[in-house]
Amino acid sequence: MKNKTVIVTGGAKGIGKAIALKFASEGANIVLNYRSSSPDEVKSEIEDMGVKCLTVQADVSKADEAQRLVDEAINEFGGVDVLINNAGITKDTLLMRMSTEDFETVIDINLKGCFNMVKAVNKIMMKQRSGSIINMSSVIGLAGNIGQVNYAASKAGVLGLTYSVAKELASRNITCNAIAPGMIATDMTDVLPEKTKEQILASIPLKRFGQPEEIAEAALFLAKSKYITGQVITVDGGMVIGR
Repeated sequence: MKNKTVIVTGGAKGIGKAIALKFASEGANIVLNYRSSSPDEVKSEIEDMGVKCLTVQADVSKADEAQRLVDEAINEFGGVDVLINNAGITKDTLLMRMSTEDFETVIDINLKGCFNMVKAVNKIMMKQRSGSIINMSSVIGLAGNIGQVNYAASKAGVLGLTYSVAKELASRNITCNAIAPGMIATDMTDVLPEKTKEQILASIPLKRFGQPEEIAEAALFLAKSKYITGQVITVDGGMVIGR
């Protein structure tokens, strides 16, 4: 990864932060996208590793902002070698209480945002005749979950997008894969009630939540792999075995 350029959306905290730090530790220059959370701490950690870090505030659900993010990366580093589509949100509630707005907002950021970023890097990666795109899906996109109709739909959509992009861009030596995390210890899971956490742990064969660094390791593996494309790596401690 030395001197490669890696864009990480939603990179200021959680899984995105872990991914940015992992790639930086391998010598990559990082383009750290954020929407509201301050990226200053992560930027400092990255630069302490002796690589460059460009921070860009942008809402990837908006096509023009996604394009601006990629344009700024190209202006700074001359190209884009790896795109990690990590930005995502949840707005959980039962179907009968879910508003159309809550459904559309989750789809816009989790799925449309992924599309916007892939479309924005498409031209430069095709010109380079190389690139790696890694989309963050979820085990919820594979198995569904009560109270997460919007999130499940968005993450299942990411899988379909991944398969299609992999086929479409393969002729230009561009790979596209997805990661489906299970329950990972982040701000999103910290707010869950203890009873809910216990129920989830009971369904995980390895009997623990995953760590953001374990998702980062999977992302690095896929970015380095030249002959893996159109695949989904499930990193969930065995949570959805047999589904």
